Amino acid sequence: MQQQIIFSICRLNGKERADKLIAALFPEFSRSRIQQLIDQSMITTNNVVLKNSSEKLLDKTLVEITIPEVKLSGMKPAPDIELNIVYEDDDLMVINKQAGLTVHPGAGNYDDTLVNALIASHEDTLSGINGEARPGIVHRLDRDTTGLMIVAKNDTAHKALAEAIKTREVTRIYHALVWNCPSLPGGKIEANIGRHPKDRKKMAVLKSTGKDAITHYKLIQPFFEGALSLVECKLETGRTHQIRVHFEHKTMPLVGDGTYAGQITQKKIGLLSEAAKNAVLRFPRQALHARYIAFTHPVTFEEMEFEAPYPEDFAELLKAVGYEMDKINK
Repeated sequence: MQQQIIFSICRLNGKERADKLIAALFPEFSRSRIQQLIDQSMITTNNVVLKNSSEKLLDKTLVEITIPEVKLSGMKPAPDIELNIVYEDDDLMVINKQAGLTVHPGAGNYDDTLVNALIASHEDTLSGINGEARPGIVHRLDRDTTGLMIVAKNDTAHKALAEAIKTREVTRIYHALVWNCPSLPGGKIEANIGRHPKDRKKMAVLKSTGKDAITHYKLIQPFFEGALSLVECKLETGRTHQIRVHFEHKTMPLVGDGTYAGQITQKKIGLLSEAAKNAVLRFPRQALHARYIAFTHPVTFEEMEFEAPYPEDFAELLKAVGYEMDKINK
């Protein structure tokens, strides 16, 4: 069923765009989603349909947002995609995503995504806040990153989880195998991230633009005198490619990252043992795993935490570089 949100905005100076202001007030909606709702005549201001996203809102404006029922008829179910659901209740799921699975449909892939798989198994129980293309999706992982994700099964859960992520109340910890070794056993990388100025398929650290991005890291173990390192990364923010871009910025790109590793593989590969060299060269993706997630349940307020073991390919890679098996299997 459709949902309505009615609110009044006061103390406006008439200079803020409608889409930007509404998106700032309701972080569970992306700005593009607000623009989409405006285009669909789903937002009114003072009982008049808002027709332009760039319209400036005046003081004491009454805004009404109608969120249409999510319709998935245009989305193709993918029942053959197996989902590893580690927890599920009436409000949410926690999924251990496999490598090679894109989270939501986009250019070049409309049929074989996590969303298509969710539609096949949970079509009638997914939140609709993010629109038809992203039902249930509160946050995302890159296609070749494995590990834990939360999926919302209703709008109430989605709103609360989106707000918790925005206010940095969701703990997300990743493990990554990177080239080189941090100079300190732990620290913080704080550098804005935005679209690469020359390659629009990449993200980059930007000095004066982009969005704030903060990654805390801890060295778990170095290998081959620091040619490689296993690091733990805790996200304070969640920008696109954040860990990959931050560690590339610090000259520690992720093993297997064809987008950001550049020429460092060729420079460092000779320092590894033969077994490690073969494993690294064969590894087909960025060595990044969403290992742990913790949050407050949006409805029951229970403290939830989950940990996902390394996937088989990551475990074999760690074994080849010398990580102890008892630690791998924990």
